[in-house]
This record gives sequence, C-alpha cells and structure tokens, in this order.
Amino acid sequence: MVLRQIYALYFSPTGGTEKIVSSIADTLSRLLELPVHSIDFTCLENRQKEYHFSNDSLVIIGTPVYAGRIPNKILPDFKKCIVGTGHTPVIPVCVYGNRNYDEALRELLLLSEENGCIPVAAAAMISQHAFSDTLAKGRPDIQDFKKLNSFSKNIAQLLKDDSTAVAIDYDRATPLAPYYTPLKADLTPARFLKAKPLTDLQKCSHCGLCVRKCPMNSISEEDVSKVTGVCIKCQACIKICPAHAKYFVDEAFLSHVEMLENTYTERKEPTFIITN
Repeated sequence: MVLRQIYALYFSPTGGTEKIVSSIADTLSRLLELPVHSIDFTCLENRQKEYHFSNDSLVIIGTPVYAGRIPNKILPDFKKCIVGTGHTPVIPVCVYGNRNYDEALRELLLLSEENGCIPVAAAAMISQHAFSDTLAKGRPDIQDFKKLNSFSKNIAQLLKDDSTAVAIDYDRATPLAPYYTPLKADLTPARFLKAKPLTDLQKCSHCGLCVRKCPMNSISEEDVSKVTGVCIKCQACIKICPAHAKYFVDEAFLSHVEMLENTYTERKEPTFIITN
C-alpha cells in the first residue's frame, strides 16, 4: 500500500477524542514518514464541507460516544462530509467515558464503509467523562497511551507489509441497537433533552470563549447566558470557561451524572481491532 498522507479528523468538544486521534496520527506519521493534516470536525464551519480522500490517504476518524452511539446531531455531518474512493484506508476510533461504547464503534465502521472507505483497524478508547470531574479522571493516562502506541506501531507494520488494504472483520449484518437510555440515580429513565447550561453572570467576564467553542453555534454572542439553538450537552462551554461560570441545574441530568459516578467505577480498558 503506497500512502502519501495521513488525515486526522475528529469531533472533540472537550478534547479527549482529539488527543487520542492525534496520538495515533503522530505515531503513524513518524513511523511511516508521512505528513499529517488535521480536520477539527468540532467546528461547525468544517462540517459544512465535503472531504474527498484518495487511495493514498490514511484517514483516522474519531468521535466521542453519546448514549452508546455516534452523536445523533453530528451523524448526518459524518455521512455527508466524508467521501472515500471505495479503497480509502480508514481507522475509526470512538471514545467513551468508562460506561460503554455499545454500538458506537460498529456504527462508525459501517459508516466508513458506506462512505467509500476500508477500515484496516479500529479502536474504542476511554477518556474522562464529559459530564463528570471524577469518572475516568485523568484518562487517557500513561497506561492507555502505552497501549495506543503499541496499537499504532502494529498498524504501521501492517501498512508497510501489505500492498493492498484488507478490511477488518466485524458484524455487518445485525441491525444497530437503539441509543442507550440514560438513567437517574434511582435507575428510572433520565430525560434531559431540553436541559441547557446556565450562566453565573457575576462570574462571567464575557470573553466569548463559550460562543466560539460551542460545536452547534448555539450560544448567543450578544448575550452568552442565552442558548438560542440546540444543546447536545457536550460540556464544551463548561470545560472552556476560565471563570467556571457555566453550569447545569436540570435535576434529571444531575441525577444521571450521580448514577454514572456511583455505578461505573471499575476501570475499563481499550479495545483494539486490526486486520490479521
């Protein structure tokens, strides 16, 4: 397989997915001596374009897991923006917050093939949960990156040895399961689709970082306390705010966070798939 460049494409509101995809890309760049082109799919403007990837491009596609699937508001953008030739090698990567990645990785694999790419490897990695300061705190950590580095080295060797891309084996036939239903601390369904972050205007310095960081362009530039569009609960505005002025008060949402922090304490490990 003759490759000429690597593309690192990621949707990463809080930075975890970007960090993981960039690590894979950087290792492959060094071992294969290829340039890396990064595409920040978090930016709405970048999700308004089509990206055509040729056979000599290796594409790494990364997304966080929302309710066990690709984020439903971003899924249409992945479908319409990524275009392969039918033989474009791709590495799908999903990143979850220590609960479960459920169908997200398989969904990303299926999407990649539907869009004209051949998945030669895939990974499900763990990063600190966007909702929590304690769940999977500090991840990906040193152990994660050691495993990720080994995985990336195996991919590099595979691509050096094989003259043609061979798709990895996975379940293509079973219909995808529904999105995971979030639960409250009492294990009843937590319904917080309409929840939006509030703003403590006494803390807010009106720096505008939340406006620029929101992947949905849903925060008003004139009044940053107003969420005028769709909120996907990605926590980008919460994490980026230097004054800690953004917060949620929705009871169902906070109860769901409590359930996650109390239930999913056991350390989950990465999953790696690679062509034999």
